[in-house]
Amino acid sequence: MEPVFYTLEVLVKAAVRVNGIQITYRGLANLPAGGGAVIAINHTSYVDWMPAALAVHHRKRRLRFMIKKEMQEVKVINFLISHTGTIPVDRRSGAGAYEVAVERLRAGELVGVYPEATISRSFELKEFKTGAARMARDAEVPIVPLVVWGAQRLWTKDHPRHLWGRRGGAKIPITVEMGKPLQAGETMEQTLQYLRSAMTELLHEAQRDYSCPQGAYWVPRRLGGSAPTPEEAKALDEAEWTERARRRAMREGGSRR
Repeated sequence: MEPVFYTLEVLVKAAVRVNGIQITYRGLANLPAGGGAVIAINHTSYVDWMPAALAVHHRKRRLRFMIKKEMQEVKVINFLISHTGTIPVDRRSGAGAYEVAVERLRAGELVGVYPEATISRSFELKEFKTGAARMARDAEVPIVPLVVWGAQRLWTKDHPRHLWGRRGGAKIPITVEMGKPLQAGETMEQTLQYLRSAMTELLHEAQRDYSCPQGAYWVPRRLGGSAPTPEEAKALDEAEWTERARRRAMREGGSRR
């Protein structure tokens, strides 16, 4: 039953309904009714976990996310992590979390992974890390590609939050596209190529049926929006990581004094 997970599901569904967030789900039948699978999700928002989890919930299954270990420092989040099967990841040494994820997959669970690792400021697919592909290979389970589109309008990097699901009185729609399960290829590169191709197709499909105003900050430059290009976004990411490293060094230096 998992009472905490069940309560969270009820609260999330209620929040979506009360806030007027309209989510359209496509391809849910592609999710296996049982057995383990890696759910590979694109990453454009701080809240794209929500429609992804609800998509899986519609198939009467639950999604175990991998989350950065730092979130355990927040008491409420740490409680949820401990009671919902969420897998904390230490970005400096993720071997332990990886082993837990593979065990969960072998036990027949669904593990949610963001192949891009961090939010895409361009709202295009970034370079993929190898984690999702390695997990699928080692656990001998399929990868199910899943794309969320529109959640970046609720809350994303460098822009104000609109968590009530409305902008200027209009409801903000979100589209979830789930693709067919993919089997790991003969090589890691081949698996990543399969996955990227599938997720690109799903992303473009979601965008085709979605109104994308010219110049909007949440629309990719490719579609006439004002979002950074992938190259510009990469430069912004690198500047952010450099600043984080500087601050971390200052904190660690101060703690040794």
